[in-house]
Amino acid sequence: MNCIIIDDEATARAIIEQLCSNVPSLHVLEQFSNAIQAIKYLNQNEIDLIFLDIHMPDFTGFDFIETLKNPPKIILTTSDVNFAIQAFEYDCIVDYLVKPILPQRFEKAIQKAEATESKSKPEASSKENVESTSGNDLYVNIDRRLIKIDIPSIYLIEAKGDYIQIKTENQNYTVHSTLKKIEEKLPKDLFLKIHRSFIINVDKIIDIEDNSVLIKKDVIPVSRSNRPELMKRLNLL
Repeated sequence: MNCIIIDDEATARAIIEQLCSNVPSLHVLEQFSNAIQAIKYLNQNEIDLIFLDIHMPDFTGFDFIETLKNPPKIILTTSDVNFAIQAFEYDCIVDYLVKPILPQRFEKAIQKAEATESKSKPEASSKENVESTSGNDLYVNIDRRLIKIDIPSIYLIEAKGDYIQIKTENQNYTVHSTLKKIEEKLPKDLFLKIHRSFIINVDKIIDIEDNSVLIKKDVIPVSRSNRPELMKRLNLL
């Protein structure tokens, strides 16, 4: 899991980074001493997990979470035991670590984060790639069966590790493939890659605000490099 550390104390950041270095599945990409810097980073980058201090200048950890439209998994790190109940009102928070953090307790928190990640994967999955397209149909191989998907019914495709999730009006499908491969098989007048992890059906957009679009109940980030092409595709007054 790719992660970042947000804590205003340099010593605390160093301790968490050291704990992370003992877990092969964790990769610390960046450290931040304040939430503003982290928000700017997250507007341009996708990560899986945040280690977040609660008490920081200007922004509390909870203030920070409220700014995120699609937050990753979060493990709170704090010296204050009084916010545990409030913390678990947020679905994105998977654990609450009280400083000083013991290695065994840290490992348990990571196990929770990894368990949450595996549970979030839809049950229907495929061991094969996207097979082919024919007219308005897309065929995917799921459990050795070719499943036909009506292309116009697709409203969102999301990359999830080695898989992609295809969301349609009626059902979701998880296929072992890449965004690049499926993008080549979709009509370019209907679909657009707006982020390194997302392709959307432009006709299904409900709303656009700042650097995100709303499709159904999904709020999808728009990367800075893809935003100009999105704006060209819209029928603006």
